[in-house]
Amino acid sequence: MQPSEASPRTPEGVAAQAASAASLPVLDARVADCFACPRLVAWRTDVATVKRASFRDQDYWGRPVPGFGPADASIAVLGLAPAAHGGNRTGRIFTGDRSGDVLFAALHRAGLANQPTSVAADDGLELRHTRIFSAVRCAPPDNKPTPQERDTCAPWFQHELTLIRPTLQAVVTLGAFAWAAWWPAMRSAYGVRPPVPRPKFGHGAEVHLPGVPPVLGCFHVSQQNTFTGRLTPGMLDEVFTRAKVLAGLA
Repeated sequence: MQPSEASPRTPEGVAAQAASAASLPVLDARVADCFACPRLVAWRTDVATVKRASFRDQDYWGRPVPGFGPADASIAVLGLAPAAHGGNRTGRIFTGDRSGDVLFAALHRAGLANQPTSVAADDGLELRHTRIFSAVRCAPPDNKPTPQERDTCAPWFQHELTLIRPTLQAVVTLGAFAWAAWWPAMRSAYGVRPPVPRPKFGHGAEVHLPGVPPVLGCFHVSQQNTFTGRLTPGMLDEVFTRAKVLAGLA
């Protein structure tokens, strides 16, 4: 895919296009057409061209990955970034990789998804009361965005948060990166200063501030965490049960 004349190609362009998006569909389309971070553009394109052997017969998305879920969500789930052979392949966040297998199974057990699996963008998955997005919208090498890439991408997340603000009642952050990204986005969307010092991330951490949805910490659903037992299905169930209570869904 080649950038169009309107494609965001600078941090300033990202900020301007994010801020002027009047709806989630408009924002999602602009996210998918972003070319602002040269290293991430090169990586996502290379991964989509070379492909993993097991997916060699598939067409990769190879672009930034928009959020997923209803516009009137009362729970937000914030991740780090798309996986190189997951969302970067399928075009839907947390879809087509082991992390997504764990996450959507948990959401299904919680009654927040209509099915426990997420293998392709057209597999019929629907989320209930829940919107999922990531702090960085392109798959980064080694799952490690640079600070500059994080900051360049931040306006997409911040404006998406503003658009779902009217109904949002609880936020689940998957991992320390998402936890750290929440505070500046919260300030942008709600005009509330983060506490000083910033609350420490931990699984089950919970922070309440006036005028802002409560934020919950959850270990990331990475294979490193789930395969070693650092994050178990029961631990995920506890987080989403709590999020449903905070959102008035239980």
